[in-house]
Amino acid sequence: MSRKKWSSLDKPPISEPVLSVIQGFGFDVMTPVQTAAIPLLLARKDVSAEAVTGSGKTLAFLVPLLEILQRRHKETPWGAKEVGALIISPTRELARQISDVLGQFLAHEELDYLNQQLIVGGNSIEEDIAMLKRDSPCILVSTPGRLEDLFQRKGAADDLNLAARVKSLEFLVLDEADRLLDLGFKTSINNILGYLPRQRRTGLFSATQTTEVTDLIRAGLRNPVLVSVKEKASVNTPAKLQNFYKIVEPQEKFLTLLQFLRSPATSSGKVMVFFPTCACVEYWAETLPRLLTNRPVLGIHGKMKNKRASVVEKFRSESQAVLLCTDVLARGLDVPEIEWVVQWDPPPNASSFVHRVGRTARQGNEGNALVLLLPSEDAYVNFLKLNQKVELSELPQDYLETVDQDKERKLLDNTLEQLHRLQIADKGVYDKGMRAFVSNVRAYTKHECSAILRLKDLDLGKMATTYGLIQLPRMPELKNYKGDGYIPPKCEVDPNKLSYKNSQKEQVRQQKLQEYEQTGSWPGQKLHKKRTESWDQTKKAKLDAKSKKELRKAKKQRKKDAQAEQVTRKRKQQFSQEDLDELASDIRLFKRLKKKKITEDDYDKAMGIEEDN
Repeated sequence: MSRKKWSSLDKPPISEPVLSVIQGFGFDVMTPVQTAAIPLLLARKDVSAEAVTGSGKTLAFLVPLLEILQRRHKETPWGAKEVGALIISPTRELARQISDVLGQFLAHEELDYLNQQLIVGGNSIEEDIAMLKRDSPCILVSTPGRLEDLFQRKGAADDLNLAARVKSLEFLVLDEADRLLDLGFKTSINNILGYLPRQRRTGLFSATQTTEVTDLIRAGLRNPVLVSVKEKASVNTPAKLQNFYKIVEPQEKFLTLLQFLRSPATSSGKVMVFFPTCACVEYWAETLPRLLTNRPVLGIHGKMKNKRASVVEKFRSESQAVLLCTDVLARGLDVPEIEWVVQWDPPPNASSFVHRVGRTARQGNEGNALVLLLPSEDAYVNFLKLNQKVELSELPQDYLETVDQDKERKLLDNTLEQLHRLQIADKGVYDKGMRAFVSNVRAYTKHECSAILRLKDLDLGKMATTYGLIQLPRMPELKNYKGDGYIPPKCEVDPNKLSYKNSQKEQVRQQKLQEYEQTGSWPGQKLHKKRTESWDQTKKAKLDAKSKKELRKAKKQRKKDAQAEQVTRKRKQQFSQEDLDELASDIRLFKRLKKKKITEDDYDKAMGIEEDN
């Protein structure tokens, strides 16, 4: 698709204030998704756009949104309690980012009558209601859960009635629609659509098209124009993104990550490192800064509430920051200076890989991505090529220091010793490490591509070593572990005698310790523990139970069908052959009457019908 200049749009043209802000961003040429979607939306068409992450979807809906609102204002100025546009995004971070970009447009003096409000979780809903009533925004940028709650707040105490405010809605945007549905917002979206007027324009933007997205298109868009844009027809990732993989031994994974982040080749920009669970982010955000002292290390995950916005802002401001995160930031985060995206494990599904690596190489910039693979996971390279058309190259050795086996062993021992010391010095770090390891094992059982990523292929002892655990946790998967891959601390450590640096936690621990010394049992500890089984065994048991349930259901249905057939057969048997022959004779007699081969008198006589006198 040929790229056009923003100034070349003349049917209809982009207004001067909007165009000046775009030029202020440094954008002269439109991206393919912008070239395809903007003219259609300006022509008052509903649009469903599929484009790779980082392709400029935000401007693809903000520009037509502002133009449509300006047109309406020229005809009929916006009222104080009218909402003209609604933008729904899956996460707070993405919503806040959209609001920031929109704010730069609305700062233009010719657009200052179009005010906006960001409505996301993290603050009280009463504050949102108060701001809505006070500021009367024309544009709402929101996450679906909070927006649905506001629509349902219609009592006398709130006196908001948001449903009445959106009666004049001109434009609805559903951004990252596939992610909206992945996060379980389908019901909320459908409820929100029920409050909105049908005479509106709708733009649905997504990185991937799924069955659920198609259903949403049918429900929310009227005769939509489908736009599918890829920067490169043969791949699903940005054109200037280089994808790498590195095969590492399980016990050396953290050491490899540490060496990679210390490398001069990766220190020129920001780095995002994706982990499978919140607990993993918590642990490594606690320990990594102690070992990587030359650059700031930040952590963010979905269980964090009010701190997420400040962490993202700090990541933006720090030129060489390392951000440890979960998939809460796999979509929408737009930070141009991200040079590398690193993945600790293969993500839970192949599409997540595309979204994660899309945090770099955005808007035509260059970027790099690396996924760490264990020797048992090497088939993932070919799997990704077949499933997502993403080709991975082996990471060049330039990005890691070349060392012999002896030095490698010394580096590993030194790293483990530092992790052990951190846990010994603070039981809080020890607890986080244990939770991180257990959650990582659990997450591994949930991979969609479980045929090549199998828990039974992992050496869990070596995996515990890379976390620097001072002892193996008590879990079913390690009950019969007989490998020698786990490397314990050089000195014997009793975890029960470790103390917390947090004074409150340590006080509680001391109280429990005193009770233990008096009673011989740890407070809160169950005397008779229920026998546990590993997560893969639990998963198999659930599948078996589901299969048995389906078999019972099918058997029950077959029994019902057999009973129904038997009833039908009995009903048929109620009529004797003599009855059926007599009925056939009567039918033949009636046909002869119709063909006038017999008279009505003859017919009545044969049927035994006598006239009333």
